[in-house]
This record gives sequence, C-alpha cells and structure tokens, in this order.
Amino acid sequence: ENMEGRMTRAAAAKLVKKAFLEALKSNDYETLEELLSQEKIDVDTVFEVEDENLILASYKKGYWLPSYKLKISWATGLHLAVMYGHLESLLVLLNHKATINCRPNGKAAIHVACELANVECLKILCSHGAKLNCFSMSGQAPLHFCTSRTAMPCAQQLVWRGANVNIKTNNQEEETPLHTAARLGIPELVAFYVEQGAHVDAVNAHMETPLACAAYWSLHYKDQIYSPDHHLICRMLLDYKAEVNARDEDFKSPLHKAAWNCDHVLLHMLLEAGAEANIMDVNGCAPLQYILKVTPVRPAAQPEVCYQLLLNHGAARIYPLQFHKVLQACHSHPRAVEVVINSYEHIKWTSKWKAAIPDDVFERHQDFYDSLFAVCSNSPRSLMHLCRCAIRETLLERCHRAVPLLAIPLAMKKYLLLEPEGIIY
Repeated sequence: ENMEGRMTRAAAAKLVKKAFLEALKSNDYETLEELLSQEKIDVDTVFEVEDENLILASYKKGYWLPSYKLKISWATGLHLAVMYGHLESLLVLLNHKATINCRPNGKAAIHVACELANVECLKILCSHGAKLNCFSMSGQAPLHFCTSRTAMPCAQQLVWRGANVNIKTNNQEEETPLHTAARLGIPELVAFYVEQGAHVDAVNAHMETPLACAAYWSLHYKDQIYSPDHHLICRMLLDYKAEVNARDEDFKSPLHKAAWNCDHVLLHMLLEAGAEANIMDVNGCAPLQYILKVTPVRPAAQPEVCYQLLLNHGAARIYPLQFHKVLQACHSHPRAVEVVINSYEHIKWTSKWKAAIPDDVFERHQDFYDSLFAVCSNSPRSLMHLCRCAIRETLLERCHRAVPLLAIPLAMKKYLLLEPEGIIY
C-alpha cells in the first residue's frame, strides 16, 4: 500500500511538472501562479528540454560530451521564461523567490537574456538582483554574450547598471567585451564600450589587442569576403589612439594580420597610421612575406595593391636569389609580379623562374612573361626605370608621401609608385 502511495505521488508530481512546463511554454502565468501558490512544485525545479543551439547550456572547453548533451539541456523555469521571452511568467517566478543566479547547465538566466538580446527580460532580472558580472561555465560574463547589433540595448543596460566594461573571460582566452565586439565586427558595441571606458589596448591571453582581433577577422575565410564592419572598427580604434604596432605573443602586429588576409584596405589604413612596414614576427617574417605566403589562397584579394603599398612604405624587397618564390606564389597575378620586379634596379632570371610558372599560366599571360624574361636578362633596364629606382632609393619609406607632392605629371607619379601597366619594359 505504501509503495502504491509513493507511485501515485510520483505520478502526480510528474503530471504537475508537465503542467508547469506547458504553462511556461504558453506563458500561462495564472496556472504558474496557482501551482506555486499551492506549493505543488518547487519554483527552482529543473527541467530537461531540447536545446540544439545551446541557448541554455555552457560548457568548459576541452571536455568530451556525449552527443545527446549537445541537444538537451537542463533549465529552471526562470531560464525557460527568458528563452521564450515570457515576461509575465518571469515575474511570477521571481515573485515566488526563484533563484536568480542559478546555473543548472552552466548559464544563469541573465546569460540567456543577453544571448537572445532580450532587453526587457534583462531589465527585470537586473532589477531583481541578477549578478552583472557572473561567469557562465565557459567563463563568459553577460557582456560577452552581447554578440550582435540587436544586443546593443542589453550591453547598455549592463554597463549603465554597473557591469565591468573591461571584464575578461574566465577562461583560456581572457577576452574583454571590446575584443568580442571587435572580433565579431560590431562597430556600435565598440563605440559604446570605448565611450564607457573600455581600454583600447587591452590584451587577451594571446597578447592580442582589439585592433589585432579586428584586423585578423576582417576576412570571412569560408566565403573569402572582406568585412567593411571590421574595417570600420579598425578605423575607429585607430582614431581612439590604439597602438598600431602592438605585438602579440608571436610578435605579430596588426599589419601582419592584415597581410595574412591580403587585405589592401586595411594595409593602407594601418600603414598611414604609422605601422612599421618591416616589423618582424617571432620567425623573422615581415608582412610582405606573409602576403607572399597567402596570395595563392586569397581569390578575392588584390595582391598587387598589397605589394605596392608595402614597398612604397619602405618594405624590404625579397632577396633577389629567392625571386622564384614570388613567381611560385603570384604566377597567376602578373600585375603583382610586375610591381615586385619593378622595385629592383635590375634582376636576372634563373632556371627556377621558368620552373615556377605552370605552362598554362605562361600561355595565358604570354605577352607579360615574354616581356619579363626579355627585360630580366643581361641587358640593363631602361634609363627611365633606372631613374625611378634612384628616386625611390632617395625617398625610401617616404615614397607614398613625397611622390604625390612632386611637380610632375600624374602618369609619372603612378610610374614612380610602381603602378602596374601589364607589361615590363
């Protein structure tokens, strides 16, 4: 009889729990109020719900999880009310003293509100004592969950109510909210954080500044598309006096990151802001060598503009005996080859040059390559070219500034600045 009674109570509790969950989903706050007032269910009861997008869950990096845990999460009614955006249900739960900072699956309700950019839920949670700087299991504070333009009001509420705008993630990344906004390309958040006192040169665990993050993530690698939002953020950070030559743990500067992306817009911006064209990383590689490495895998890039910018800002040229590597990387971009070859007073071709150019590419650009091998022979270059080299040698890293000021025709200025013409003479 006792066993039957226990089974009956268990079945009844299960039915109550189901009714409570259904009321949460449908925002039936009157039923919630009734069940809680009659103490038929604990306000902090944990439910197991579908959560394929991990809105409710947060895990530490580096831990193995069974596949079912990536589809199902634990959550209290508070989390579910926030996820569904049901304000009335949320208020009922809070009025019945729901534990506001509870993290049944690694996230508090405030994290869920920020991730879903639900500012009304966030306001209610904050006014009931939600911790503004609490960390999720993955080590992120609420500000780190503001990851879209629509989350701007949430970020504003958090900061205005006292959240630490310079808080770092409590994980191996040690990223500030400004890093997050710069990495994701959200100019509005960047402007707001800086206005509210964010450190523009804060560093993460890899010694990267927000400028370095924005520079690196300016290229969407999957689509090979450059992001105007990331470019804008870099411009903003430079205007906020971010250090343009800041170095990360591998001694890479933002210019290295831009060069790795073959991003001529960003290269120009950084160089004009004072970036050092010959700055070297931990392996002794300068930005120009980065461009050389990635030219074949950056279909949307304009490598000739990248080389031109760096050389006009005083970048050291590729060692002549290694010029075949330029051809290996740029054989499909004859304009890029032209820019680099014209930076030398004279250079003589070797057998490695021809081996570096595939036959089909040579045929496709035969006029150009015929001119290349004709010019790079035992004969000296033209007097006009030698004059160009002499002027550039005098100006060095001032070429980009000084040449436009010269009282000479525009065509001659372009010639001095290595503007490609499609043929070498």
